[in-house]
Amino acid sequence: MLDKQWKAIKSGTDIRGVATDDLPEEAVQLTDEVATAIGYAFPVWLEQNAPRTRDKYTVAIGHDSRISAERLKAAILKPLLDSGINVKDCGLATTPSMFMTTVDFDCDAAIEITASHHPFNRNGFKFFTKQGGIDGKQVEEILQLAQDGAKVDAAEPGTVEEHDYMNQYARTLREKICKDVNADDYNRPLRGFHIVVDAGNGAGGFYATKILEPLGATITGSQFLDPDGYFPNHIPNPENAEAMDSISKAVVANGADLGVIFDTDVDRAACVAADGREINRNALIALASCIALEGNEGGTIVTDSVTSSGLKTFIEQDLGGKHHRFKRGYRNVIDECLRLNREECINSPLAIETSGHAALRENYYLDDGAYLMTKIIIKAATLRKEGKTLEELIANLAEPAEEKEYRIKILAPDFHAYGEQVIADLEQLIAQNPAYVPADDNREGFRATKTEVDGWFLLRLSVHDPILPFNLESNTEGGVENMLADLKDFLTKYDQLDCSCF
Repeated sequence: MLDKQWKAIKSGTDIRGVATDDLPEEAVQLTDEVATAIGYAFPVWLEQNAPRTRDKYTVAIGHDSRISAERLKAAILKPLLDSGINVKDCGLATTPSMFMTTVDFDCDAAIEITASHHPFNRNGFKFFTKQGGIDGKQVEEILQLAQDGAKVDAAEPGTVEEHDYMNQYARTLREKICKDVNADDYNRPLRGFHIVVDAGNGAGGFYATKILEPLGATITGSQFLDPDGYFPNHIPNPENAEAMDSISKAVVANGADLGVIFDTDVDRAACVAADGREINRNALIALASCIALEGNEGGTIVTDSVTSSGLKTFIEQDLGGKHHRFKRGYRNVIDECLRLNREECINSPLAIETSGHAALRENYYLDDGAYLMTKIIIKAATLRKEGKTLEELIANLAEPAEEKEYRIKILAPDFHAYGEQVIADLEQLIAQNPAYVPADDNREGFRATKTEVDGWFLLRLSVHDPILPFNLESNTEGGVENMLADLKDFLTKYDQLDCSCF
């Protein structure tokens, strides 16, 4: 069983923790010693889970722009080599590109050093095999091996070879745009488009300079393309209001046709229309669904649980597809999509979370922000031939009049059990209230609609933290407050809930 030190750095399907001493109040968790132990443990885990097809395993390593990246790479590289692993060092790279090394380089596995959108003093590791990203149970197995000091007894050390893989990855996306747009000027299909890219000083700057500009697009006004692990301009996160406001203003100020924004390691993205309107969250899911359902008529779109009622109507009535709400967490959404296809023979071409993680079947169900934006830009270019715009595709999407999320802290030591009990109690309460109708497609927490205000609420347990996220949405002005008034007394009666957020 993992002790407190090792358990603290498990974050869902990733390893994450404090990696620098820049903030004295936060003790470093990912020390050289911890990273080295993980570097010895991973080859042991590979031997147990991915039998070799050659003399030695080959593992690719990449990292985002974080200030601790080079130190952690050095700390994990030596034990990999000691264990007989041949390493392809890809330097600055995106998380999705690391999986793609298992396709293009036939690597047995890959590691990305990243902590996604977390603060600059954090970092972590994401692991891939040829089957995709490893799951939470497998992360725990690696940490257990690290805690136990497990090592492979290698006959001879591995080798390390440097590769600028991002050039090859970018070329693949450029070729896809050329092929799918099939413009008269085949090699410059984006001539006449003005696209602003915001990389947030993460790993996504390549998209402007290595993909869009060579294909003829104007990228004037693109911002924060240079990697800077302190993230001095804004948090590189499409869910961050400041970040989205920044890219929206850049699009309008530069008269661009489209804006694209990535998170630090480019597994998430969002975009902005020419008028500065965000195409994010429900709107991004709607747009991605339009694209994914082409050739997949009647297909099922899998999303997380907090998507709007308007999105469900749009997918099912406007697009003729089916909407399958599942649990929050991008791996949960992707795994459910895979399960529907595999076990229930349901045609499900897209798994997408409101945070911007989007995994298309045509792209190995890999949540890749650059690939999603590539598909959207291809669509924009083909629509332009018809005199149409992306915004027209989702014009019928009904946006809520109001929406609000409260994050209620759970103070009880066994927060999971306490939170589940609160949710169960709420379900019993609503069963006695004829004003509410429990959702018939709920698969996480408890969700119900209130017809009087054309709104809904969802109370669920956070994937990782001792928090009950409480989402409310209404198509009627004042509807959120109306539902909150019904439920506030119920929630505040629990002495182990911190309801100061209300």
